[in-house]
Amino acid sequence: MNTAPSNSHVDFLPENKLLLNAVGEGIYGFDLNGNAVFINPAAERMTGWSTEELLGKNIHNCHHHSHADGSHYPQEECPIYNTLHDGIAREISHELFWRKDGSSFPVHYTSTPVYKANKLIGVVAIFRDISIQKQTEDSLRQALEQVQALSEKLASENDYLHTELESHTGDVNISGDSPLIQRLIQQIKLVANTNSTVLISGENGTGKELVARNIHKLSNRSDKPLVCVNCAAFSPTLLESELFGHEKGAYTGATARRKGRFELAHQGTLFLDEVAELSLEAQSKLLRVIQEQEFERVGSSTSIKVDIRLVTASHHDLLKRVEQGLFRMDLYYRLNVFPLHVPPLRERLSDIPTLVSHIVAGLNKKLGKKIKGVSKKGLSNLMSYAWPGNVRELQNILERQSILAQGHVLQIPTLAQQTDTPAAHTLLTLEQVEASHIRYCLKQLNWRISGPNGAASLLGLPASTLRSRMKKLNIRRPS
Repeated sequence: MNTAPSNSHVDFLPENKLLLNAVGEGIYGFDLNGNAVFINPAAERMTGWSTEELLGKNIHNCHHHSHADGSHYPQEECPIYNTLHDGIAREISHELFWRKDGSSFPVHYTSTPVYKANKLIGVVAIFRDISIQKQTEDSLRQALEQVQALSEKLASENDYLHTELESHTGDVNISGDSPLIQRLIQQIKLVANTNSTVLISGENGTGKELVARNIHKLSNRSDKPLVCVNCAAFSPTLLESELFGHEKGAYTGATARRKGRFELAHQGTLFLDEVAELSLEAQSKLLRVIQEQEFERVGSSTSIKVDIRLVTASHHDLLKRVEQGLFRMDLYYRLNVFPLHVPPLRERLSDIPTLVSHIVAGLNKKLGKKIKGVSKKGLSNLMSYAWPGNVRELQNILERQSILAQGHVLQIPTLAQQTDTPAAHTLLTLEQVEASHIRYCLKQLNWRISGPNGAASLLGLPASTLRSRMKKLNIRRPS
């Protein structure tokens, strides 16, 4: 394009000019050389250039010379310029015009060829400022992105909560009056309102997850999520995706982006059960998250910051696993900030009546029953058992008997002892077995002899008879 005067121009009759001056859109008329021959008042207002400043000049060089990012916009690439050469009308809505003061605004414009006697004599460009429309579109786009992100979060949380509801039964109360369980409850209350990492140890079925739920419930994060992961339930590959999430296409079967448990637990508590089952590679990644409070989803290089309170549990002795080379020592010390031990049920047999009452109340709601309790003989049978499966085994037995029960009182039969329990020694005389079993029962009940929770009731003997047997077998309370 050049700016020399042209012999050919676009004719705008007076009556046409009156009409064009009245419209709200900006209008330019160009001759075949691309120079301005007509400018309406709306164009002047939008661009800041007056008619006198632009007539006879190449308007592209004034207001269309750069792209939105500031890079040069050659006039040969200009749609208006192309219409001048090929006579094809064009409509554009993704560019901007520059004002006289150096500012810019997004535009929607058309370039329409003008013919006279079937001969192309120029082009008319009609444009309008679409700033408000763009702002509205950007706001809607941001809103949609936020809605999509929220929808994704809610979907992830819904999936997680659905799984939780399917797997979780009962509430988060810890039942028992024994010194061991009371000491545990006291420790939970002490650590709950801190952000310290807690390592819960204990045999399978003792209620380690219950302890974790209590820690969260009593903490200042109780209104935020408690997210639980059983590390033994996933292969090493799937566990990484479960913990950290993945991007769409990160691996075969990853058809959509998914948030991991660390993201879901943001500002809440993450409980990693059976943490000893983590592979050494997963242990390394967990250590980094604990240290830096950030991670990347599988298939992504973008770091995500999180604020979580970590609680872990294992039925293994982690220190022995460290000695065996199966667990990282640095991770062990990161996890073992505040250790809690959940005692096995055989060490707190005096809690069984309280546990039974609590469990039966929950089973009545679950099964629609009206069980009032367990018979005296049934309770004695329960307290005579060594409970290798701990509280979980007690729950299972009570649920099974509740389903079978015809009346309102459960009749619990004698439970077969395992061969490795104190009551099942071999190559001993009958008196030795009897003495061993009485000592064991007395020890579990803190040497309480009489009363409903005493050893005599547990053994099904009058208190006087038990004292007589103790004297005969030379059984005395340690000093």
